[in-house]
Amino acid sequence: MNTETRPVHILLIDDDEINNFISIKLIKKALADAEISACLNGKLAIEELSALQKNAPEKLPDFILLDINMPIMNGWEFLEEYKRLNIDAAGKCKIFIISSSVFSNDISKARSYPLVKNFISKPLSVEKIREMLEGTTPAL
Repeated sequence: MNTETRPVHILLIDDDEINNFISIKLIKKALADAEISACLNGKLAIEELSALQKNAPEKLPDFILLDINMPIMNGWEFLEEYKRLNIDAAGKCKIFIISSSVFSNDISKARSYPLVKNFISKPLSVEKIREMLEGTTPAL
């Protein structure tokens, strides 16, 4: 029997490759054994998550860090599609909106989604990531 704890899997969905590079470095600092994958838009993320749901649901990520403003499929469209496809029926994935948006309507809209655990303002920091992973960020 395997008693090892598996690493935390994080899916980063953001169209900014430089931001992703920095975020991955910060996540690795906050959690050394994290497995991180990145998608550059919501459509690619939905495709990846749908394949996991179908072929290896145990490999669905523990955390999804979702940007709002992206081409092809933005964060809001991703949330609608994620919900419509019932990708995580067991509710394993914790979704966090990560955005540089300071618009209160974006924060309010994020609060309207039961799937979204919190809204985190960019830039990310090791402290913000640790709080998110430990569940100490105040809920929406």
